Amino acid sequence: MSCCSSTPQTPVAKGSKPPWLRLRLPTSPVFAETTGVVRGHDLHTVCESAHCPNRFECWSRGTATFMVGGDHCTRNCGFCAVHTAKPLALDTGEPERIAQACARMKLRHVVITMVARDDLSDGASAHVSECILAARKASPSMIIEVLTSDFNGREEDIARVLEARPEIFSHNLETVERLTPSVRSRATYRRSLEVMRFARQTAPDLLMKSGIMLGLGETDDEIRATLSDMRSVGIEIVTLGQYLQPSPNHLPVLRWVTPEEFSTWEQEARAMGFTYVASGPLVRSSYYADAVNLESLHAARSPTLPL
Repeated sequence: MSCCSSTPQTPVAKGSKPPWLRLRLPTSPVFAETTGVVRGHDLHTVCESAHCPNRFECWSRGTATFMVGGDHCTRNCGFCAVHTAKPLALDTGEPERIAQACARMKLRHVVITMVARDDLSDGASAHVSECILAARKASPSMIIEVLTSDFNGREEDIARVLEARPEIFSHNLETVERLTPSVRSRATYRRSLEVMRFARQTAPDLLMKSGIMLGLGETDDEIRATLSDMRSVGIEIVTLGQYLQPSPNHLPVLRWVTPEEFSTWEQEARAMGFTYVASGPLVRSSYYADAVNLESLHAARSPTLPL
């Protein structure tokens, strides 16, 4: 497979986005209905805040990823479009509004993610836990997936979220170890791996998920090493997608990875033992998250996952 080389790369030309990344505008009335629910409950979504390219498609299917803790992040990551600023106080009514929106949309699977709240002593872990519990109470049969920050590695905060019993616990590595300092503000590659290792040891019955972006200058060997590191800490679900530059102030795209290459990475990841792999140019952490069949994943999970 010929993917990312180890030679220095220069940014791709502006306006040169390949045809497989061109999107169609929404036509489904469900898009307007989902927009109405989000606006009506005064909620934030990572779909909008992170300029996700799949927002039109996902919202047209009646799904969304709710971003809790506000829309101001305390970190300034080189890849992320979420606004960096001093956050406001936590909204104590947010958990109940999340729950109401889930019930109104009749979601089978919800993803609850968060901004980094390094300004708070618990990193907003209690607030995230409250959002999970409220959503569970309103929609008992709904699958809840939570995508968290690293909480600066504080095990008590990670444990607090796990105690709320989401079905899937997710924390993204985002990129390979060499590129982490330029891609992820304040985060470290090894600390993120330890977050997932601790989650696996603390809640072995939960499914663990992580993801990386391609096109930032990583090499094939680095991608393989990252996938291997994920497996070593018990990650079972992995996503691989194309990095898209959200603004001129963010890191440039160094390479467009073809759909064929993503397909090959999917095959390689499956061969490494991942239970579920989503790999494609437009794949994001929560893209088609509701397509995951929880029962089949539990049945297929490896009996030799590291603990």
